Amino acid sequence: MRQDNGRESDNIEDRRGMSAGGKTLAGGGLGMVALAVLALFMGVDPSIVLSTLGSNILAPKQQSRQAAPSSPQEEKLKKFMSVVLGSTEDTWGDIFQKSGSRYQPPKLVLYNGQIESACGFGEAAMGPFYCPGDQKLYLDMRFFNELSQRHNAPGDFAQAYVVAHEVGHHVQNLLGIAEQVQHAMQRGNQTANNQLQVRMELQADCFAGVWANHANQMRSILEPGDIEEALAAASGVGDDRLQKQARGYVVPESFTHGSSAQRMQWFSIGIKTGDPKKCDTFGAG
Repeated sequence: MRQDNGRESDNIEDRRGMSAGGKTLAGGGLGMVALAVLALFMGVDPSIVLSTLGSNILAPKQQSRQAAPSSPQEEKLKKFMSVVLGSTEDTWGDIFQKSGSRYQPPKLVLYNGQIESACGFGEAAMGPFYCPGDQKLYLDMRFFNELSQRHNAPGDFAQAYVVAHEVGHHVQNLLGIAEQVQHAMQRGNQTANNQLQVRMELQADCFAGVWANHANQMRSILEPGDIEEALAAASGVGDDRLQKQARGYVVPESFTHGSSAQRMQWFSIGIKTGDPKKCDTFGAG
């Protein structure tokens, strides 16, 4: 991915080196961690667990600053994340403006190990997540090592896809889609809720593709192999692949993010059309 003509976003919160203060739950602070890790293992989006349990959390303790050595590679990656976020701001700002509305960009929080958000307590094992409560994306950049090694999705555009996908959830929040889905999930059973969550995730994949399309038109960011890198990332985090790795077998009824084929399909629709209206995963069969 070309970075030479991209601007850096100002919406970066670097909390690396800050230790997350404890929070007290009705069932104990460790209960949230255990449930979220279990959710990850079972293929459930950990941010849903955090959002659901967040209302039961008492006031957090003060976060403390600790010395955190940062390598030149990490600083280079931080700059790249800033460029990607800036590109999403330009893309969605233009799309929202053309539709007669104003885009409110999210903040990207970089952290190490553990973090506190408006949705509750998170840790690196959960992977990147978006919190609608504070409209922030949370990312431990060491996740990209796992993306490359465990999920066989190396490359800078695979990393950009991850950020663009979480920004896609922010777009859903701004458009009111997330709220509608949340209300529907309150009335549904587990199977129906899983299906709704899959459609949410696939739409975020499609929105990531929309970003790539527009960003390439605006600044010619794509290089040979970039689309393949993003498709590899989408495939690598498909529910069927993750469940096969974790359990040795696949349970489609428990999918919460979509299969590898579905994730690649919807990212491809977004990047080919560049049209958010084509990302109606809820109306699709």
